[in-house]
Amino acid sequence: MSVYKHNYRAYSGKITPLWTRVLVLTRYAFAEAWSSKITVALFTLSLLPTVVFMVIIYVANNPIARALIMQGNPRAFAIDARYFFQILQTQSWIALAITSWVAPRLISYDLSDNALPILLSRPISRFGYVFGKFIALFASLSAVTWVPCLFLFAYQGYSSSEPWIAANLRIAVGLLSGAIIWITFLSILGLALSSWVKWRIVATGVIFAAIFVPAGVGGVMSAILRTRWGFLLNIPYMMSVLWRRLLGAPDFGRFGASLPTTAIAAMLALVCAASVAMLNARIRAREVVRG
Repeated sequence: MSVYKHNYRAYSGKITPLWTRVLVLTRYAFAEAWSSKITVALFTLSLLPTVVFMVIIYVANNPIARALIMQGNPRAFAIDARYFFQILQTQSWIALAITSWVAPRLISYDLSDNALPILLSRPISRFGYVFGKFIALFASLSAVTWVPCLFLFAYQGYSSSEPWIAANLRIAVGLLSGAIIWITFLSILGLALSSWVKWRIVATGVIFAAIFVPAGVGGVMSAILRTRWGFLLNIPYMMSVLWRRLLGAPDFGRFGASLPTTAIAAMLALVCAASVAMLNARIRAREVVRG
């Protein structure tokens, strides 16, 4: 039968809802991220500190173990806001390592293979494409940050002989909010930097450099100019100050105590806005080559 004799008509079946189309990208992004043995190894290593922290909580709440190990020092294993700050800080830096490995796998391959024109020709917008990748990275980082942190918080409440949870709800709120702020920041920054570097290994190094190089510059500025504002370039230091305040743990250092929370929030928002602008400039359905 000749082609011109076929009767073609528009598709009249059920149309997939717009909000579920993004989840297709998320599903394939998950598969791409966790297909690497290094990703699985990093996730497995992230569980080791959680096990150690859980053992310490058990020892601190067990009278026999406390008598044998603490040797009469009740503050040896104090389970308080400072202790959970150490938990959050440890898991957050593990999340940075996972971001530096996973984020380039989500975008760099699409750019190096020139797959964006094909993907964006489907009924998926640029925002939907980035949001689908963001969900996959955010969920992966959640598994190593606020999920184990809140698990340890619940375990401490279960192990304590006193009504501990009701008296320390601020710690739980601080753990959740501090972890969400950090992994949201990492997800946006990681995707933005990965979109501008087609080589995955180089993108991994760029993500680390974006965190620690400005920290060194800010430390030098603060030492030379004797000002506190140089620490606004030091993302690890800023986040440590913010986490302590969210958890109710005491600040450290005179500069940490003097950094306003609004200035820290404004700096994080500025970096996120710059990252969104980078994504908007890079994620295109076509690429103009000049030569």
